[in-house]
Order: sequence, then structure tokens, then C-alpha cells
Amino acid sequence: MTWCVIMAGGVGSRFWPLSQTDNPKQFLDIMGTGRTMLQTTFRRCIDLCPRENIVIVTGEQYVDHVHEQLGDLQPHQVLGEPLRRGTAPCIAYAAAAIARRDPEATLIVMPSDHAIFQKKKFLADLRQAVDIVQRQPWIITLGVQPVNPNTTYGYIQRGSRPSLPEVRNLHPVTTFTEKPPVEMARQFIASGEFYWNAGIFVWTLPVLQDAYRKHLPAMADAFFAPDLQPQAADLEQLYSQLEAVSVDQGIMEQADNVHVLTASFGWSDVETWESLYNVSSRDSRGNAIQGNAFTYDTRNCLINLPDGTTAVIDGLDGYIVAAAHSTLMICPRDREEMIFRFASDVELKQLIDKR
Repeated sequence: MTWCVIMAGGVGSRFWPLSQTDNPKQFLDIMGTGRTMLQTTFRRCIDLCPRENIVIVTGEQYVDHVHEQLGDLQPHQVLGEPLRRGTAPCIAYAAAAIARRDPEATLIVMPSDHAIFQKKKFLADLRQAVDIVQRQPWIITLGVQPVNPNTTYGYIQRGSRPSLPEVRNLHPVTTFTEKPPVEMARQFIASGEFYWNAGIFVWTLPVLQDAYRKHLPAMADAFFAPDLQPQAADLEQLYSQLEAVSVDQGIMEQADNVHVLTASFGWSDVETWESLYNVSSRDSRGNAIQGNAFTYDTRNCLINLPDGTTAVIDGLDGYIVAAAHSTLMICPRDREEMIFRFASDVELKQLIDKR
């Protein structure tokens, strides 16, 4: 059977002050749709597999958040990680839990906090990938046609020939490149051989386990031992001994059976305020507004306000205006790399004030 694994353990620190440690990005309505990003991702998965076959892996501290947002879930559907160790342990943990119920399962693995446009095409692409991996011992990753030389995404280079004569949008993967410099990203786009890495993977459980045993043997021993109980009391000790590694670095970049399916749907990882601005609807002056804002001589701004807050904004061009948790941030859009410093300084001041 098909299972969906949703990775929901991030802290979304680039979306400060909205996203904070106790309530990160995946549990927020970042897109202004009326649903949180996790809820939206979960609803997509219901069209790909039975509801009870959806497994969410999150931090232990967020298990209650998941139950609150998604309602009636069985115990096997929500797995809490005691420590953050990257996507490779996250996926292995879910695979170990699924293996006890369905040893021949097909797994679709995806992040909880990405934006997907054109849902029908998204579902068609994933169903096509499922059909392929059930016939071939391959790992399929989804690649998105790049539209600009984004330096925050990973890039996948495809081979020149299709993997199967009847599937023209599937190619063997030649290389993975993580967050290239802008000039390199421009060269990638010009070549026509590179795609953005969407972080969505499709593989059968036996192929997944073989990949871990070959490329991450210590992690395979930890999670796929016959006597392992995924909810065991010593899970924290197990995690403390694991290598912190992404599935891209630990498996995808090493394996020789990875193929990229060119996605036909629109996609964004919505990792930053700027990426949110780029996928948001904007008014005639280029402003993307969520909340109650009165703007005057203001253009090219991203404005995000909580319910019950009204802002009057005059004379800004190219700014982020975001308010949450009694904190207001006003920052040029091209300076959002300062957000980590802003958050650190505010948190330090709050700690001092509490003493």
C-alpha cells in the first residue's frame, strides 16, 4: 500500500516573529488560506493514500500541536523525535514504524511546510512516481523547473536520456548541488539540465532500507533492527548517538539508483519572507498584504498582521512589516538575513527583563 510521511519538525526561524520555537511555521497559516501549512499538506496526502496511512514525524514538543490541528489520529500516525538530527533519521524513524504494519509499503516523503500550486498535477505526478517505483527498484525525487537563479535551493542535474522510453520526464540523476552561488545557478538554468530539489521522495520500503544499509549503516542498524520499538523509552539515547545528516547528503548524493521526475506543478519551499512575497497575490502597487493595513505611498511591501491589529503605513518601498507575539518587525526585504540577529537580540532582552 501507499503511505505518506510528512516531515514536520522544523522551527521555521526565518519567519520570525510569526514563527517561534513554541509554535513554528508548519503550524501557522503562513499563506493566508485559512489552514495551516501542516493541515494543507495533510489534506493533499488524503488524496494519495488512506488517512490512516499518513504518518507525521515532528519534535516531541509538537506532538500535541499535530493532534490539535489534524484531529482524530491513531498513535502510529504521530511520531515525536526527541532531538533534531536532520531528515535522514526522521525518514528512517517513520520507515521503521511503517515496516511493522506494511513491510512492502511504498512511501511518499514530503515536507509539511511547502507551497504546492496546481494540486491535480501534483497528485498526477506523485501517482506516476508511485507506479514507477512499484515496478523498478529506484528512488524518485521530484525536480521543479527553475524560474530564477535561486541560491537558497538545492539543484538536481538530470542525465541526457530518459530513464524509461515511455516516461519522457524521468531521468537518472547525475549530480546534486546544494545552494550554489548565483553565477553557478545562472549557468545551471542556462544548461537546461538542472531542476530545483523539491525535497519530495518516492520509494518502496525495501529499496529505502537497502539504501540506508548501504550508505548509512549505523542508522539502519539503529532503526531497522527486528527488536526495535519506535516508541521505546530509550529513543532519546538512540537519537543522541545518531549522526546529524540530511537524506540528500546521506542517501541521495551517494546512491546510484536515484531518478528525477520533472514536476508539472508549481512549487515553493516558502522558506523566507521573500519567498512568501514571491508567491503571494499583490495589489497594484506590488504590496502583498495579510491583515488590516491602510497603505499610503507604499509599494513592494510584504505586510503580515495578526487579527485585531490595524496598521497605517506611509512611505515605505520594499519592506517587510510583520507583527506577532507583541513584537513588530519592520525590515527592508533585501535585509532579511538580519532576522536571526533580530530574534536573538529580542530574546536576550526578554530574558534580561525577566530577571
